[in-house]
Amino acid sequence: MWSKFSERAKLIKPSAIRKFFDIPGDVISLGVGEPDFDASQPTVEAGIRALKQGKTHYTPSSGIPELRRAVSQHLQSTYGVSYDPDHEILLTVGASEALYLAVAALLNPGDEMIVITPCFVSYQGAIILASGVPVEVPTRFEDGFAIDVTAVEAAITPKTKGILLGFPSNPTGLVASRETVKELCGLAVKYDLAIISDEIYDQLVYGVEHVCVPADPAVYDRTILLGGFSKAYAMTGFRIGYLAAPAEIMEGPYKMHQYLIMTAPTVSQYAALAAIQETEADVKRMVAEYDRRRHLVVDRLKQIGLDLVIPQGAFYAFPRIKETGLDCETFALRLLEEEKVALIPGIGFGPGGEDCVRISYATAYEKLEQALDRIERFVKKL
Repeated sequence: MWSKFSERAKLIKPSAIRKFFDIPGDVISLGVGEPDFDASQPTVEAGIRALKQGKTHYTPSSGIPELRRAVSQHLQSTYGVSYDPDHEILLTVGASEALYLAVAALLNPGDEMIVITPCFVSYQGAIILASGVPVEVPTRFEDGFAIDVTAVEAAITPKTKGILLGFPSNPTGLVASRETVKELCGLAVKYDLAIISDEIYDQLVYGVEHVCVPADPAVYDRTILLGGFSKAYAMTGFRIGYLAAPAEIMEGPYKMHQYLIMTAPTVSQYAALAAIQETEADVKRMVAEYDRRRHLVVDRLKQIGLDLVIPQGAFYAFPRIKETGLDCETFALRLLEEEKVALIPGIGFGPGGEDCVRISYATAYEKLEQALDRIERFVKKL
């Protein structure tokens, strides 16, 4: 069989998450990072209305002006960061496309991009797809997954093009402090680096502040902001994200988007417009419920004897299972086989995650209770 694949294809590791999408019905899945809520009624109705009105054709490549304006207004009112909706907002097929466009527009073959691990599984893959080299800077459970800015600086070489940040963090739930963000921004200025800031979970924080990176004037002109509607608005299947950057930076991603995609899904854009304009109360209700589940997961894991760094954002917990005597992959596999609970092995998120597993609490409270009972039973057997 013909198999002369590119070196890029060979270098990319299979996703640690995707294999948990298709699991038997008797398994409780705490693996996939997808809200269990359906999209809100105004969102769904806007999509249906767009279909009935014949809005089934291409939009401008950057997306419908109304949604670009709404995203711009949201960023301005929430974080005080200003983007021209006509030239500095690009609507994409989820934040995943935005991520690829950002790294592909920045990196030449062999350029390095720093990623702080554990991190979302797509970061390294996107960099490799863009012919770049991911340089991993691990954080440690023992330090609360706090970022060692000195270690980040030590990883910078003449080939370093930028730093890829993702906060609130998938998988750890860490929310970077204003001081840490300021220090990382200082490195970008000092070494003339770009910043890609993935802020898809920006609205899912619990009692702490999310710091929007490009709101810092010192790095605004060197930052690409990634966001989207999948998480806070429960719109994963609509596949709508966005990329925001100064016009000089936007030129590259915009041209690549034209050739790769042409335009994000038209109906989904109108649904997202309703979501961002009409569903603030629904978002707050979902965040409150995630917070309730977060407390359940944290309390029960502590009772079970699995130590963890208390998550402050997103909807993940990242407990350490080292004390069970099993590595994370064996733990996850045996838990799935013996107790019908699906988790993600922490090693899939890069160095620093090898002693942990990721639990998504974006599932019904009652199912979480059942899953935690099963986890407790499994750990007691060990």
